[in-house]
Amino acid sequence: MSLKLHTLICSTRPGRVGPAVANWFHNAAVAHGGFDAELVDLVSFNLPVFDEPNHPAQRKYVHEHTKAWSRSVEAADAFVFVTPEYNFGPPPSLLNALNFVYQEWTYKPVGFVSYGGISGGLRSVQMQKLTVTTLKMMPMYEGVTIPFVPKHLSDGVFKPEPPQESSAKTLLDEMLRWAEALRPLRAAKG
Repeated sequence: MSLKLHTLICSTRPGRVGPAVANWFHNAAVAHGGFDAELVDLVSFNLPVFDEPNHPAQRKYVHEHTKAWSRSVEAADAFVFVTPEYNFGPPPSLLNALNFVYQEWTYKPVGFVSYGGISGGLRSVQMQKLTVTTLKMMPMYEGVTIPFVPKHLSDGVFKPEPPQESSAKTLLDEMLRWAEALRPLRAAKG
């Protein structure tokens, strides 16, 4: 059975550049061949600010948007978050989405493709790593950083430089190792 990788577009704001970056990374994941790769856009779930009456660990969801999000997260063996940096932190849309479900995240590796200004979103990634470890995910050391993201865009298409291309391959190789290694834990939680 092949491992499923979800590349998640984490920004939901109008005018976002996340889809351009995510499309590039998704294509790199398909070309890599180690995963059954799927591109997932957080905006398509239309999640409100967390509105479930029960704790997510109970998995007693009452809203259809939560049930759809739960199915999507559960279906993946690994994630790559394509994420900007807002005020030195992650986008609120991602934190909200992480908090909607709990068990669906556990024992899955997560990588980061971050973008922004001079820092390339690295401060956001550091903050996100604190949250994902609480969800029993394994954050990757390897990642893709894109400083000054506007200079990499041409007519809405992301144009990587060699460091981004090699970092993407390195990240995917390492994620494949971790997704395989964590498979027994995911199966046991079952």
